Amino acid sequence: MIKLENVNKFFGDLHVLKDVNLEVAEGEKLVIIGPSGSGKSTTVRCMNFLEEPTSGHVYIDGEELTNHNKTKVVRQTTSMVFQQFNLYPHMSVLRNLTLAPMKLHHKSRKEAEELAYHYLDVVGLRDKAHAYPTTLSGGQQQRIAIARALCAETKIILFDEPTSALDPETIQEVLDVMIRLAKENITMVVVTHEMGFARQVADRIVFMADGQIIEEGKPEHFFVSPENERVKQFLGKIIR
Repeated sequence: MIKLENVNKFFGDLHVLKDVNLEVAEGEKLVIIGPSGSGKSTTVRCMNFLEEPTSGHVYIDGEELTNHNKTKVVRQTTSMVFQQFNLYPHMSVLRNLTLAPMKLHHKSRKEAEELAYHYLDVVGLRDKAHAYPTTLSGGQQQRIAIARALCAETKIILFDEPTSALDPETIQEVLDVMIRLAKENITMVVVTHEMGFARQVADRIVFMADGQIIEEGKPEHFFVSPENERVKQFLGKIIR
């Protein structure tokens, strides 16, 4: 469903991604972990061309992303949940959820609202349909952002550290929604520091450091017998 082939990314003289090769199968739940500054978020942002690779190739559902087709392909296949929610503060929750289905996918208002209410039920926030984002907690806003991604009805959802801006009390409510989603046939790529979530949900974990994939494997491999010393040190620091 997703393929990165020899992807490099420079920001000025800073070499952020170094020949990254990665494939994600349809329906797979891939979790990317690693220290801050390792290139995790940039890798995910290259998957939908929010960051265009300096060199290399990105394929989504078999089609290579280019400057000419990226908008069309990404809109059809991929949604994203960001660290900072990125909801429109001047629009109600319902309007935030119906905007893309109506504008991009040409659904009627009735169809878009039915879709919105369905996914508000999925994230447990139907009663907030007419509220505005600024009146909601961070955890509620992130659950709304997940509902918005679901309303696009794409095959792929990318999550870029979706709990990093939340306080500890609200992290679990967002993770609970994502755990439920993981049971669906949606391709999920999640950048996170939540190791309990990774252990429970991931089909495969990728560890990145210094812009490269250092090790990958199933959760039982990572948490029981990682091979790379850098991985062992990282996990030793964050798993108590």
